[in-house]
Amino acid sequence: MPSARVTPAPSPLRTELMAAGNGLADNEDVLRSVLAGCGDCIKILDLDGRLQFMSEGGQRVMEVDDFGSLKGCPWPEFWTGDGNAEAKRAVEAARAGGIGRFKGPANTARGNPRHWDVQVSPIMGADGKPSHLLSVSRDITEEWRAVTELKEAIERQEVLTLELQHRIKNTLAMVGAIANQTMQGDSVANAREAFAARLMTLSRAHDLLTQGSWASAPIRDVVEGALAAHRTGRGQISFGGPDLHLTARQALALAVAIHELATNATKYGALSGHGSVAVAWSDQPIDGVPSFRFSWTESGGPVVTEPMKKGFGSRLIEKMLPNDFGGEVRTYYRPGGVVCELTSPLGRLNSDD
Repeated sequence: MPSARVTPAPSPLRTELMAAGNGLADNEDVLRSVLAGCGDCIKILDLDGRLQFMSEGGQRVMEVDDFGSLKGCPWPEFWTGDGNAEAKRAVEAARAGGIGRFKGPANTARGNPRHWDVQVSPIMGADGKPSHLLSVSRDITEEWRAVTELKEAIERQEVLTLELQHRIKNTLAMVGAIANQTMQGDSVANAREAFAARLMTLSRAHDLLTQGSWASAPIRDVVEGALAAHRTGRGQISFGGPDLHLTARQALALAVAIHELATNATKYGALSGHGSVAVAWSDQPIDGVPSFRFSWTESGGPVVTEPMKKGFGSRLIEKMLPNDFGGEVRTYYRPGGVVCELTSPLGRLNSDD
């Protein structure tokens, strides 16, 4: 009795093509159309990396007029420099059963430069071992040009920013020199010293903002920079708070305000003796509203009283901070020392609105 013939089950790919539509399975025209319409360069290499086949779409994108003249050529030799080494490594990886991938430049058959994203993978034979290699190259020239142009633009911007920083520092130095020449004599020595210190504070804040391309600055760095000239190493000043960022205007305003507070504390307040200053900031809600709070608190210094007439520093603090932070400033002259508090909506932080 003859044995029954067993029909092999269709492959998953054939099943999917049959389900996709009539006439797709076992149709060479379909495969040819796919390879012709694909914009990637699809190639088949032997295990030594020699070119055996190139899709019609691949010949188009590679500007190949006669594939016969290229067949059998070592594919890695189409790449030069680092690209040649990358191509050889990709072939080795695929021959070992893995996947090799790299990006690099290579000319088309007509000598036109292109940039490619390449993947090389094994084609498995009936024995489960690689019999050929599949190389797929995608033309990413436009994307590469866009990235390159953006990188060059950023580099140009960095150069311009450094040049601007240099010119502003020179301008500040010139302003300082003019002030020194203008305010000569012992009668204006204090004014000259105060002006120079304020310029130095602005210069430090400017350097900090330049690092952030004048977009924003960490408040911790702003505070630390403004206090640098007033810290004696005796541990009289402490500061801390969450990591927050300020706009350029806010950073400059806060730096100047801290400098004025520290200068007054050194002359008349807690830093004139053995007192201390605590600088703190927070982003906790106030009455249910997300808020920013900054405080300067002196303690342990000589008894202070509210001055009869407010100086330049006080007027600066009361005008600049509320304007640039969109908030409110309050100064208290308590017996233990001066307390200055700034509160503003948290949404105004790092916002130019």
